[in-house]
Amino acid sequence: MTGPRRDPDMVRPYVRTGGQVRARDDVRLESVLVAANAPTEGLSPDARRVMRLFAGAGGGLAVADIAAALELPPSTVRILVSSLMDSGHLTAPVAAAGHQPDFDLLQEVLRGLRSMV
Repeated sequence: MTGPRRDPDMVRPYVRTGGQVRARDDVRLESVLVAANAPTEGLSPDARRVMRLFAGAGGGLAVADIAAALELPPSTVRILVSSLMDSGHLTAPVAAAGHQPDFDLLQEVLRGLRSMV
């Protein structure tokens, strides 16, 4: 008989998330996040893996990209990312109010796209 398997897929999602079962409402798969300059000591191994992804990214990463890179379920990554946002390790950039496109312009683009079909 062999010893216990050391397969990372054998770890249950609630163990990876420290028992947390829900992510923040504003964390979606398409949410783009940016790493803050915060120390990673004391973080869980999976949280440190998330933070290491940002070291080589040179910018923001979407939650879906993080899940794919770590080969973890997206729901688990949403919870991990949510915890990292709460601790100040990750932030979600917010668009400035003055940089929103004009509603009339968006309507015109939509009409143009529909006319192409």
